[in-house]
Parts: sequence; C-alpha cells; structure tokens
Amino acid sequence: MYLDTKNVADYAATIIKVFIDYSPKLISAFLILFVGLYTIRIINRLIRRIMVKRELDPTLTKFLADILLWVLRVLLFVTFISKLGIETSSFVAILGAMGLAIGLSLQGSLSNFAGGMLIIVFKPFKVGHTIDAQGVFGTVSEIQIFVTKVITANNQTVFIPNGILSNGNIINYSLEKIRRADLTFAISYDSDIKKAKDLITSVLNENPKVLQSPPPEVFVKNLTDSAIQLAVRPWANSEDFGDVFTDTLENCKTAFDTAGIVIQPYVKEMSSATN
Repeated sequence: MYLDTKNVADYAATIIKVFIDYSPKLISAFLILFVGLYTIRIINRLIRRIMVKRELDPTLTKFLADILLWVLRVLLFVTFISKLGIETSSFVAILGAMGLAIGLSLQGSLSNFAGGMLIIVFKPFKVGHTIDAQGVFGTVSEIQIFVTKVITANNQTVFIPNGILSNGNIINYSLEKIRRADLTFAISYDSDIKKAKDLITSVLNENPKVLQSPPPEVFVKNLTDSAIQLAVRPWANSEDFGDVFTDTLENCKTAFDTAGIVIQPYVKEMSSATN
C-alpha cells in the first residue's frame, strides 16, 4: 500500500491551520465556562446567605437556590456553545417550548408554589401560630412549598394548598400578644342587673389570668323579649385566652347560682302560621 506523504502533509497542515484559527474561540469559550461556573457558585452562596438572614423557610431557601443555580447554568451553557460558533436559536426555541409545556401542565402546582412564597415572604402567619383559614382552625405545624400543614384541636392533620390559602381570608389568633374574649350572659328580667354585673366583675378580678389593662368590660348588651343580655369582655394574654374563656363561663355560672341570679335559657320564637 502506497502512502502519499504529500497528501498527509496537506491534511496535517489543514488541521493545524483550523486548530490555530479556532483556538481563540475554543480558549475563550472554556475560559467563560470555568469563570462562569465559579461565579455561579459564589452567587448561589450569596443568595442562600441573604435568604437565611431574612429568615425564609429552609425548604423554600433550598428550592429557590437550586432553581437559580440551574437557570444560571443553562444560560452559561447557551453562552458557551454560542461562543464555540454553534447555532443556538433552535436550542433556545426547544427550551422555550419545554418551559411552556411544563408551565401549562403544572398550573395548579405553580399557583401553590407562588402562594407558598407569598406566605413565607410576607408572613401572615408562622409555624406555631393558631389560625382559622379555609374552614380549618388549628396550629400551623409546617409551611411547605406547595401546602401548609395545620394540626387541629382534635389532633387531625390538614394540608391546605398554599394557592387558595394565600388568596383567602386568614384569621391569625397568635399575631397579637393579647386577645379579648367576647361572652354574653342572658339573665331573666327578675334578676338584679347591678348585682349580676358586680358578680361578673368580681369573678374577673379574682382571675389572675384576666388582664387589668385594658380593663375588662361588663355592660348591658341588649334587651330581648325573653332576657337581659350582658356582654362580658375580659382581656388575656394569647396563651391564656382559652383558660380565661372557659374559667369565666364556669365561675360566673357558679356565682349566679349562689346569688340566685337566673340564667335565662334560649327561647326560639316561633311565628304562628295563618290559614
């Protein structure tokens, strides 16, 4: 077999020429790649530290940092292959179509994800707070990316989607340090109003969990056809609210029985039908 040394020399010269001509692009592309990867690592660490300082939920912090990391890596890869002289328009179009398809298929999940971010950033409630939302009353156990975990008083676990939770009304019973209990006692018209009010006031003053500032209120709320309604409004620290509520009911009932104050039972008024 005869080997043409002239052709080999021509091929070698062509390869060397192509390599010399292409080497600046190759060097600059890999330089961009290595510098970009190092910069992305620094940016990712910085973003994580910022989110930790803002006391964002650890799950959300990791999730957002990972998303940012991969977005920057994709942009860096597109820049890298573009610098090599490879056409990127088709590649970008494919990425766009994939993103649109994923977005359409995960509309509900994306809504819940956005709701979770709103909850964690604006903090209408935190873990440990007692809330009433979407017909669920309980203590927040965990704020996840897509759902919020709430433990009810009877120890049931309820997962509420963050999308509807962030767009609905939320009553937070733990946000303020003190709460007021709104109670109503209905006594008969034969009872002494002043005596009843004095008894209630005494009960409230004897309870150490009832705050004196703001002072508790006792007043006539309404005069119905069947009873005199007395409004009782004691204040308590949020953690003592349940005890103050139940203790006030029990102790006032006991005081009324001892003093002969009659609690008027609820009377449902029936309208007579006419023929």
